[in-house]
Amino acid sequence: MSRQVILDTETTGLEVSQGHRIIEIGCVELVDRKLTGRHFHRYINPRREVDPGALEVHGISNEFLTDKPVFAQVAEEFLDFVSGAELIIHNAAFDIGFIDYELGLFGQGPRRITERCGVVDTLAMARARHPGQKNRLDDLCRRYGVDNSQRELHGALLDAEILADVYLLMTGGQTALALDGQGEAGHAGGGAEIEIRALLADRPALMVVRASPEEWTRHRERLAQIAKASGGKCVWPAGDCGAEGAVIL
Repeated sequence: MSRQVILDTETTGLEVSQGHRIIEIGCVELVDRKLTGRHFHRYINPRREVDPGALEVHGISNEFLTDKPVFAQVAEEFLDFVSGAELIIHNAAFDIGFIDYELGLFGQGPRRITERCGVVDTLAMARARHPGQKNRLDDLCRRYGVDNSQRELHGALLDAEILADVYLLMTGGQTALALDGQGEAGHAGGGAEIEIRALLADRPALMVVRASPEEWTRHRERLAQIAKASGGKCVWPAGDCGAEGAVIL
């Protein structure tokens, strides 16, 4: 059984080195690449002010957080939920830095979350698959057709749910057309496969226009001229042509 936890956090600011803290953790569970419906979601009192810039991003105010538990009160429940799982995080270094900081302050159990979990960074994954393109979560939603219309503000649980959809699409199928029939399954890029299927579904039936006998005769004569001029090196000898020449429009 493969167990993964899609995780996101919201914080009081951008720099853990400046004493910023986690104010929200949201997690959703995948087992064998299927959403189980289990989730972990807590708001956390950081015991410090939320920066104005961060407030504009997530809309979580100091007043709202006043009566919420501190991290130490939710730490064991959080660790129980994620332990043994592979964490899927967008821009993992940011979230892991804050989680490790909170664990250090908690002082019990692991000092680093990687002592309990593996970590996959979907930002690094997206950059490898889509070099030179924007790879924020909203960008990936547009690229893979994931509905994020409810995401007016960042929220840890909502973002984790959205990232789960993006991750499953990004890792769910082939990334390119296998012209030789030897495509590699299991590599990222399910979104490309979905786009191809949608394109083919919407495409009208192709019109086949067959050459008339007169056109076909002129075609064979032209190939014979090319063969003569090239000393017999024409890659498409006139003698090899069939009688069913057609153009697909």
